[in-house]
Amino acid sequence: MYIDAADQVEPAVVRIQHMLRKIDQLHLPHTSRRDLESILVRQVTKELDRILPWQAGHGQETAVLALRIGHAAGLDTEVLHQLKLAALLHDLGLLMLPPHLQTGQGSLEPDAYVAIQNHSRLGATLLEPFSFLSEATVMIAHHHERWDGSGYPYGLRGEFIPFGSRILAVADAFEAIHVPEIRTRSVRDHVALRILRVASGTQFDPSVIDLLVELMGETKTMYCI
Repeated sequence: MYIDAADQVEPAVVRIQHMLRKIDQLHLPHTSRRDLESILVRQVTKELDRILPWQAGHGQETAVLALRIGHAAGLDTEVLHQLKLAALLHDLGLLMLPPHLQTGQGSLEPDAYVAIQNHSRLGATLLEPFSFLSEATVMIAHHHERWDGSGYPYGLRGEFIPFGSRILAVADAFEAIHVPEIRTRSVRDHVALRILRVASGTQFDPSVIDLLVELMGETKTMYCI
C-alpha cells in the first residue's frame, strides 16, 4: 500500500513515493520507457543521497558493478534493467528506520540490530505498489540473504536466493568496504576483493564471486547506467 503523510512517515519517503508513482504511470513504448525509467530513478537516487549524505554515490557505484557482473553472467536486457534499478534503490528501506539507526554506524544493541536487518524488507514493501519495479523489488528484498542461509530477513540459502539478489549482495558489499588510510582505488579494490573471496561460499554465491574475480582482472569498464 502507499504510505502518506497521515502515517507520520518521514516526509522524504512520501516525496520519493510520489516520484516513483509518476514513473509507474508513464505510457511509452517499452524501449523508450526503460530508458526514461533509468533517468528518473537516478533522480530518486539523488534524493536518497541528499537524505543520507554519509553514503552519497553508493547506489550509483553499486549499480555500475552489479551491471558489470550481470553482463558477465549473460543476463538479458530486461533483467539487467531491473538489476540496475534494484541497485540504485536498494537502501531505500533505511529511510524507514529511526533517525539514529539510519547511518548503520557505531555499536548497536540487539534490538537496534534487528531493526536494521529489516531495512531490505521495508524497502521492498515501499516499492511493491509500483509495477515497473516488480522484479527489482524482489532483488532488494533478498539482497542481505546469505549463501549459507544465515542472512536476513528470511534466511533463504543457496539457489533459493534470487540470482539478481546474489549479484546485488556482492556489488553492495564490494562498494561499501572502506579501507582506512588507503587512498588508491586499485589498492582498495584489491583489498575489498580479498575480503569478499574469504566470504565466498558462506556469505556470497561462489559463482558470483568468481565472476567478480574475473572482472577485477580486467581493465575497469564503466557501463552507462
